Amino acid sequence: MITEIRIYKLKENTATEFITVFTEQSLPMMKRWRVNVVDYGFSLIDVDSFYLIRSYESIEQRKESQEAFYGSDEWINGPEKAIMGCIDTYNTSVVDSEKLIINKTVSK
Repeated sequence: MITEIRIYKLKENTATEFITVFTEQSLPMMKRWRVNVVDYGFSLIDVDSFYLIRSYESIEQRKESQEAFYGSDEWINGPEKAIMGCIDTYNTSVVDSEKLIINKTVSK
């Protein structure tokens, strides 16, 4: 398994539009397309930063999934223009899911 962490830097004053389109159109579409969305939301320190975490079986499965999803008529004729109009830039990291350390607490 792999985990993709995507950070979107939104254009100023587009956060409300972005989250509306994301939750009402993009997220339901990802569910229909069986994309495993692990988590999403706004940064605690930057109101114009949004994260999306997805998991995939492999690098190859991620590529196939994203090519099909982002190349579909449903995306192109649906939320693509509104979503992309809100995004200034984005960065993507893909990591081995087994190497992630989640909720590790160091006790004294």
